[in-house]
Amino acid sequence: MHTRLAVLALSAATALTAAESIFETTAPAPTSKIDQLVFAHLKQLQIEPAALSSDSVFLRRVFLDTVGILPTPEEAREFLADTNPAKRSALIDRLLARPEFADYWANKWCDLLRVKAEFPINLWPNAAQAYHHWIRASIAANKPYDQFVRQLLTESGSNFRNAPVNFYRAMQNRTPQGIAQSAALTFMGTRAEKWPAAQLAGMAAFFSRVGFKETGEWKEEIVFFDPAKPAAAQAQFPDGTEIKLAPDQDPRESFASWLTSPKNPWFARAIVNRAWYWVLGRGIIQEPDDIRADNPPENPELLAYLEHELLASNYDLKQIYRLILNSQVYQLSPVPRSDRPDAAAHFAYYPLRRLDAETLIDAINQITGTGETYSSAIPEPYTFMPDDQRATALPDGSITSAFLELFGRPPRDTGIEAERNNRLTDAQRLHLLNSSHILNKLQQGPKLRNLARTPRALYLAILSRYPTDDEMKLIARMQPVDIAWALINSTEFLYRH
Repeated sequence: MHTRLAVLALSAATALTAAESIFETTAPAPTSKIDQLVFAHLKQLQIEPAALSSDSVFLRRVFLDTVGILPTPEEAREFLADTNPAKRSALIDRLLARPEFADYWANKWCDLLRVKAEFPINLWPNAAQAYHHWIRASIAANKPYDQFVRQLLTESGSNFRNAPVNFYRAMQNRTPQGIAQSAALTFMGTRAEKWPAAQLAGMAAFFSRVGFKETGEWKEEIVFFDPAKPAAAQAQFPDGTEIKLAPDQDPRESFASWLTSPKNPWFARAIVNRAWYWVLGRGIIQEPDDIRADNPPENPELLAYLEHELLASNYDLKQIYRLILNSQVYQLSPVPRSDRPDAAAHFAYYPLRRLDAETLIDAINQITGTGETYSSAIPEPYTFMPDDQRATALPDGSITSAFLELFGRPPRDTGIEAERNNRLTDAQRLHLLNSSHILNKLQQGPKLRNLARTPRALYLAILSRYPTDDEMKLIARMQPVDIAWALINSTEFLYRH
């Protein structure tokens, strides 16, 4: 055990304090408009940006941030040996085209859209499956964001057969005011419950004629424009503009047209800010779902630039991810060069963040070649997942495991980003260090047995880099399982960096 702990300590020190062995020491030079805006802002504030990350750090980071998986030893070996100066950009393009990209980003949208079969959302399994499939297919097809949102807001039909209508089903409060609050949170990044009552009522009028009715099929529900409901003669957009609604007109159409207009002051801003938050761990406006006048952006010019690029690309979110990932700002080291407490808020270095629960268990299963058992509180036919099911690709928030619950997977009750808890707790550390769950994966995993032939392969599989000379000396007489145990318990493995 003492040798395990020695490797554990060495790995943590290598990742966080012996920075010169992993990170480049060259100063970053702007290569994009994002870099120019961020570095100019840092210079004005007299904050020195971190150095650029090394190839091994970038490789692991961009895999985790783009597709939610680790590179294989073969992929790591190939990338680290490549001498092409454009290899980072080429890798980004390949990752954006992989099917795992749709899995990973669908999972984020399912958190936001509350894709959950059971209490308190109660979509039921058929609808949750259909909703997840539609979200993933939309991302895989790179559907323009404005079309994606318009479908969610305006579709009618069965929640089993026309998946976007589940946007209205997946709310705990389906009153017009409740729907307005959910729409504002999801697509405008703002908390409408904090608005003046008249402003919220004006927006709620657009949802006053949303109807719900059951069918003869078990747990199916129709969402539709109900002309029998009292019509609001006048509605008001959140920017204060009033509009007269015709009696036979579905008010949702008017709201969707206003929301997705290029002139809308919230729509593009909210999603590019959220995209930045998802990739870099902090919004330009922080929190990403609490945009308000007294919570200004840290870098207004950067936010405006990303808004402009989204509109210029016809709402192509993948293009926004490409711009961010290719920036030197994204590729900075996590080791700050400034001790200023506000350096993080101005993106002077890449932030350390514990892996999401789904990403963490998928990584452990990928390394060991093992699977996981998932279940839900109320077993249904879709609850039982195949042995090779990735947690990131689970279609329903009610399907879970003890590991996901322990490591902070969000309950998907509200659609608020803060539902996800990535703080590393004592219980989580004890589970990784001492549980039979993790030990059995390390001892019995077929992939790990193959990797055990060489420590270099173990390091490539777990940390996406080769071991240092000091590490090689320390692990020379250790068993492969002990090496793997120490590495997956290291800060370097558990955190994005």
